Amino acid sequence: MSEKGSADTAKRKKQHIRSTVNNKEHKESFSTENMSAFEESEAEKILSMILVDADKEVIEISGLQHLNAKVDIPNYFNRMPCCSRPLPHLKPSDNHSILFDVHSLGNKAPQPYPEYYKDYWDKTHVRMPCSDENLYPTSDKKIQKRWDLIEEALLKGFQTSKDLEDAVLKYNHHYKNKWNFEAWHSYCNIYLDDRGRDYLFKKLLPSMVRLALQLPNIVTQSPKLLQKGRNQSLTFSQKQISCLLANAFFCTYPRRNSLKTSDCFGYPDINFSKLFRGVKDVVNCVKTEKLKAILNYFGCVIDEVKCGTVTYTRKILSPTDEPDWKECNSLFTDIHVSSIGNIEDNADGLTQIDFANRMIGGGVVGEGCVQEEIRFLICPELILARLFTEKLEPNESLLITGIERFSTYSGYAQTFKYRGRFNDLTPVDRWGRRYSQVLAIDAHVFHCYSDQFKKSSLKRELNKAFCGFLEKDIQKNELPAIATGNWGCGAFGGDIYLKALLQLMAASNAGRNIVYFTFGDEKFANELTEIHKFIQENSLTVGNLWNMLLRYKQDLKDSHIQLYPYIKDFFKGVSKNISSIEVSFSGEEDNLEMRGIPCEIPDDMESNSPEYAAETP
Repeated sequence: MSEKGSADTAKRKKQHIRSTVNNKEHKESFSTENMSAFEESEAEKILSMILVDADKEVIEISGLQHLNAKVDIPNYFNRMPCCSRPLPHLKPSDNHSILFDVHSLGNKAPQPYPEYYKDYWDKTHVRMPCSDENLYPTSDKKIQKRWDLIEEALLKGFQTSKDLEDAVLKYNHHYKNKWNFEAWHSYCNIYLDDRGRDYLFKKLLPSMVRLALQLPNIVTQSPKLLQKGRNQSLTFSQKQISCLLANAFFCTYPRRNSLKTSDCFGYPDINFSKLFRGVKDVVNCVKTEKLKAILNYFGCVIDEVKCGTVTYTRKILSPTDEPDWKECNSLFTDIHVSSIGNIEDNADGLTQIDFANRMIGGGVVGEGCVQEEIRFLICPELILARLFTEKLEPNESLLITGIERFSTYSGYAQTFKYRGRFNDLTPVDRWGRRYSQVLAIDAHVFHCYSDQFKKSSLKRELNKAFCGFLEKDIQKNELPAIATGNWGCGAFGGDIYLKALLQLMAASNAGRNIVYFTFGDEKFANELTEIHKFIQENSLTVGNLWNMLLRYKQDLKDSHIQLYPYIKDFFKGVSKNISSIEVSFSGEEDNLEMRGIPCEIPDDMESNSPEYAAETP
């Protein structure tokens, strides 16, 4: 059997498994509603066991093992740092908070600013674990500074995995009967050998404790929250990021475990409690690999103090900047489509797209392990965005500049594997940031295939992508190309043909070229290249394509018509006969999941938002 035939067989096998699990009888078996934490984890484990072989077969046959192959991106595509404009002196402003002394940038970790800790305990700042306002009722019904409890609990040290559980619950005792640490215990006691346990308990964890407890000396002000509706940036030193993440690991952040009554409702969870959850005496393979990647990060920043900086920017598309798509006269920019390679390995110097959840990071500290979660695991400085980034609105995106990569990996979803340390040699800019950009844009979830072709849906997705791609204050020849792929497909239900076209339309209107990775789908790579060539040869504008898409939705009412052949026929003047063109389904429904990277929607229980679990890829 050919490789393509084998892949099709594997996909059909996986589709059958999913349809079986999703039918009414099995839904009752796997429903997590009203389950205990143990029952939820057990259901997840059983479902994972059913799907893991099919997932692995699809991923391997799809050619993802060749992702490190060389991708020949055209030389004229803009890349950082070559295209980057000179930066002005770094200084704080009303919409840019800098948490270190800008005059201390150099070959050492920047010094924190201000010199002494200044606390803000309000709804516009992160509520810090070390704040004097962070009070906690103890088991004997007294009120104590929670930071004192945290110091006391963590400084006792850890001899076993249970010691960490006891320490965390000392200052989170309300969750004693809600949190479990079985994935952590299994990682430490079943997966690790004696040498690994010695390193973890005698060196790494004590160093992480020291790092976490230096919080009031390393991060000397409460970071502002990146709230919805505001263009705002935060810049941290890498040392500050590592300190804040160490506190996330030890679950020290207050009011981040609550539900709707908390003023942090609408923000992702930051404490790592869900990462520790599992089934007793069972090694959770995915969480084991997640822990390996995260602990590798801490090992790296402890072994070598980092001197760089990272900027997190919330971007808002204002009504005045929102395009009138039907009147858009922009011609299409260029695209390079590759069926080999991937965004993180083969797009150095480009703006790299994170197929985001509107709760940034998705299930990275929970059950999820697809495109966004994997990127956050190999670049854990991205995880910090969860501390201060409110849920993204339809006209918002998040740009992270300067992150370092720490890990290599293989696989996807259930086959994800940590493969060791990554030596990131990316050069840095004048502000100490690596020339790396990750742009988080969250696609809408479509449960009905045809809904994505509605005018409101098209406009929402175009505006979302355009919000990310647009840089009003930077000349187009100074902007790097966009590296992207099957955004909003898979579990989000998007059609890869439409989503690729929408991203190309948005990038063209923003004046940026695209490098598009199809993740092993050679057929789609050829189709996308061909339709782009047709568009450019016929000098079609973004507005032309917008109006055509509205017509396409009307014709979809009668029959399912392939989008790219429709485009060609529409602009050749034979659209009156288009209704005769139909898609062949080969005796089965068009599987949306298989038209993108296969992925799952993890049920991250007890989340801050009911929409969060439903929309996590």
